[in-house]
Amino acid sequence: MKFLIKPLYNLYRTVLRNSKYRWLVVLGSLIYLFSPIDLVTDVIPVVGWIDDGIVATLLVSELSQFALEQRKVRREKSADVSVS
Repeated sequence: MKFLIKPLYNLYRTVLRNSKYRWLVVLGSLIYLFSPIDLVTDVIPVVGWIDDGIVATLLVSELSQFALEQRKVRREKSADVSVS
């Protein structure tokens, strides 16, 4: 199972970091989470929720990481401006 999740995670992370496609991936992830269409149906207890959990976890962790990086860049820019 790990050999399937790792490449998917790397692809998701790479595409999410590309500013050209970032909001499409975020929108697609949100649509997937709220749509009734799933890779594994939610009728199967627990197993059906795992794919939603993986997508939600990836989305939240990558967006929070991106937000922290953007915050760091803004702080560095403001520090450079105040020093000059």
